[in-house]
Amino acid sequence: MGSVDFFHTLDIFSGMAKLDIGGSETFSRVIDGVLRPLVRALISRGVTAPAFYRRLKRLYVEVAEDELGAEAERPTDSRISIITGVHRRDVKTYREEGATGAPGGEKVTTMALVLGTWLARNDLTDSQGRPIPLPRSAADGPSFDALVADISRDIRPRTVLDELQRQGLAEITENGMVALVPDTVFGPEDIEQRLRFFGANVGDHIAAAVDNLLAEAPPHMERAVFYNRLSPASVDRLEEAARAEGMRALIAVNRLANSLQAQDLTAQDGTERFRFGLFFYRDDQDPISPLDASSETEREPVQRAGDATDDQT
Repeated sequence: MGSVDFFHTLDIFSGMAKLDIGGSETFSRVIDGVLRPLVRALISRGVTAPAFYRRLKRLYVEVAEDELGAEAERPTDSRISIITGVHRRDVKTYREEGATGAPGGEKVTTMALVLGTWLARNDLTDSQGRPIPLPRSAADGPSFDALVADISRDIRPRTVLDELQRQGLAEITENGMVALVPDTVFGPEDIEQRLRFFGANVGDHIAAAVDNLLAEAPPHMERAVFYNRLSPASVDRLEEAARAEGMRALIAVNRLANSLQAQDLTAQDGTERFRFGLFFYRDDQDPISPLDASSETEREPVQRAGDATDDQT
């Protein structure tokens, strides 16, 4: 992004006006850190810088129009051009073409609903909360076909089963039962599905982080624990513990959400959505010998668990 200034002196958005986030140079460095992994993904998918910039200009226009939408009069192309730095001719073109349809409240697929319900219902899990194998069909009691029919009658259970198998999420056991593949909830193999989850998960996380950054009182839960100076073996143990504890938390929240959704659908007052996620990231740092006194002043400070404030990622 080079020397682009991320802040204007204009009092544009009320959220920014309430909180002094810091100088543009500091914010630029922060944005570099946020965008670096995204640029890695863009390069891996063959998206060039000019192509990305074209999409970015359009998004600047859309976001500015959304932020100014509460005003009595529709903002002019000139005002949006001043706010965003996008040429007025391009602003006019983008506004005439309409929004790109950003997936703010994307429809959950039938397959995802099947997996979530399978992990949530007591009659579909064992005493440890693990999904039990299901018969394809049954005259009485739970079955895979009945599970799909409970969620949608517009799609054949066989179609859902074929897709789950294709993506490596389910398998047919030797005795003909349908079983979820161990660790299936860590994500599908299909690249299109993984891209959808990537967009939804990262998008919601960044949206929560931005809301917390711009608000005087951070509205979203956003916590992290972070340490350095750890051996690979120690991080292996921590990752294993994080996966186990994280899965327990996800399954518990999934069960509660499934129950509350059924209740809210009956009351017909379900107007909101939520996303609760977990991640574990590890990185290899250059080893620093404790006997190397000459590097003492160059060492990074030992990082321990943060204060767990709401505006931490």
